[in-house]
Amino acid sequence: MKNLPRINLLLTSLFFVVTAVAAVAFTPATRTIGVVVDLALFAVGVATFIWGYFSAVQRSRVDEISVASLYFLSGQVADIQVQKIMNGCLIAQLVIGLAGAIARSSTDGKAGSTLAFGVLVPLLGLGLNGLWASQFGTFTPRGQSDRQG
Repeated sequence: MKNLPRINLLLTSLFFVVTAVAAVAFTPATRTIGVVVDLALFAVGVATFIWGYFSAVQRSRVDEISVASLYFLSGQVADIQVQKIMNGCLIAQLVIGLAGAIARSSTDGKAGSTLAFGVLVPLLGLGLNGLWASQFGTFTPRGQSDRQG
């Protein structure tokens, strides 16, 4: 589970390669593979998002957890290396998804493209961030934030 940053890097790299190949080749086979990979990564994102959210709700009984700290690893939730990797992957997923959708904004002269499914993939980054933070993040214990202010 502590390997989530590596898993995130691997899956983001896979997303990049598949999107780049599908955008350049743009054959029916590469478009199909692109859609399958995009939807699979989206499904993993949904599952990890729900898992992370459920874990965070359980943990919120004893810790103060904010949305920004859970999904963007803001503050002191994670060390700087983990923040850079996880948030970097999230940003990369956003850029890759948008770039793919824009690069091939039409299919056979018709508006829309199968590469537009890539805009769903950033949920993977949000889900993995939430899962990592809910499992390993450092949060302020409940009640202590009132005394610090």
